[in-house]
Amino acid sequence: MSLPFDGAISAFFENEAPKWVRAAIQDAGKKDILSNSFPYEKEMDKADYEDAVEKLQLDLVRFQNDVKETGKRVVIVFEGRDAAGKGGTIKRFRENLNPRVARTVALSKPSDREAGEWYFQRYIDHLPTAGEIVLFDRSWYNRAVVEHVFDFCTPDQRGKFFAQVTDFEKMLVEEGIVLKKIWLNVGRAEQLRRFLKREKDPLKQWKLSWIDVEGLKRWDAYSSAISETFDRSHTDHAPWTIVRSDDKKRARLAAIQAVLHNLSYTGKGKIKTPDAKICGGPDIWNA
Repeated sequence: MSLPFDGAISAFFENEAPKWVRAAIQDAGKKDILSNSFPYEKEMDKADYEDAVEKLQLDLVRFQNDVKETGKRVVIVFEGRDAAGKGGTIKRFRENLNPRVARTVALSKPSDREAGEWYFQRYIDHLPTAGEIVLFDRSWYNRAVVEHVFDFCTPDQRGKFFAQVTDFEKMLVEEGIVLKKIWLNVGRAEQLRRFLKREKDPLKQWKLSWIDVEGLKRWDAYSSAISETFDRSHTDHAPWTIVRSDDKKRARLAAIQAVLHNLSYTGKGKIKTPDAKICGGPDIWNA
C-alpha cells in the first residue's frame, strides 16, 4: 500500500523524531497516555464517556432550541495543533443538531480576490444570523500561528492582525454575538502517534496535508507562535479556553462543558464544571 507523501511521516518517526518521542510511542499500549505531564495515565473508559457525552449532547439540543427561539447568535472558534482533535470535537457538538441552525465553517486557502481584501473580511461573511450557531474549524487565528510558522504572511501583516483582533472580537461581543474560543492542545508524542495512524489508514489519509508533514519539523516554532497568540489575544471579553486533548474523550467532554457551563438557556440541565486538570486558561496549555 502506498503511503501519502511517500511515507514522509514514517520517515520522520524513524529518522528525525526526538528519541524520547520514539520511545514513548514504541513502549505505549493502545490506551496509554504518552505525555508524562498529562494528569491521567489511561484514556477514559468508553462506557463512561458515551454516557457523559450523550447527556451533554441532549443539553446541546436544548441550547440549540433556545438559540433558535430567542434569536441568539453564537460563534465557537476551534483552534489547536494539528491532530489535536478539532474535527472530532466539532462532530460531537453537531451530530444531533439541526444543520440549518448549527453549521461548520472550514475555509480553504484564500482566493486571489480574498487575498487582496481586509484580512477579517472573508470571516465576516460567515458570521451567524439570528438563531444560528457557527462553529469555525480554524479561524482568523490562522494568521497568528500557521501563516506565521510557514511564512505565508509578512511580519507586518501579522502585526496588523494582533493590533486589530482584540477590537474585532470586542465588536462581535458588543454586537451581542456569543463568542467562545477553544484551543485544543496535544502533546508532541501523541500528535505523531495520531499522524502515523492516519498515514496507514486509507479512510483517514485524506486528513493529512503537506502542512502536517512539514509542521512536524517545526514544533518549537509552533509553540512560540501559540504562546505569543495567547499573550496577545486572551482578553476579558474574548478569553481562550485551553483543553489538553491527549485523551480525545476527556477533551470532547471538557470542550462541550466549557461552552455550555456559563451560558443561560431554557431547559438547561446540570452541566459539570470542565475538568480543571485538562481545561483552563492559557497557563495550562503547555503543561
